Amino acid sequence: MVVIAIVIGCIIGALLGMNAPIIPYSLSGYLAISIIAALDSVFGGIASVVKGEFDLKIFVTGFFGNAILSILLTYLGERLNVDIYLAAIVVFVGRMFVNLAIVRRYYIDKWMGKLKAKKEETIKK
Repeated sequence: MVVIAIVIGCIIGALLGMNAPIIPYSLSGYLAISIIAALDSVFGGIASVVKGEFDLKIFVTGFFGNAILSILLTYLGERLNVDIYLAAIVVFVGRMFVNLAIVRRYYIDKWMGKLKAKKEETIKK
C-alpha cells in the first residue's frame, strides 16, 4: 500500500514538474526552506515509525505546519531585512540529523542482534 502511494506520488510529481512553470528566483528561498521543513517532517515520521510511535494526524499537521511556519519566517525576515530563515534551517537540519541518528541506531542494533544470534548458534553447535 505504501509503495503504491510512493509510486503514484512520484508519477504525479514528475508530471507536475514537467508541466509547471519555472519558479522565479525571488521565490526560490521560500521553496528551499519549505522543502527543508518538509524533509524534517519526513525524517521525523520515519523515526517515529522505527520507535513505534507514528501517528498520521501528527505527521500531516507537522508536515504542513512546519512548511507554513518556515515560509512565514522567511517572509517576515525578508520584510525586516534579517535572515531569520537561517535559524529555521539550522533547527530543521539539526532535527533531521537527530532523526537520522535514531533510525541508524535502530538498524545497527537490529543488525548487531542478528549477528549475535548467529554467533550464539554457531557456539551451540
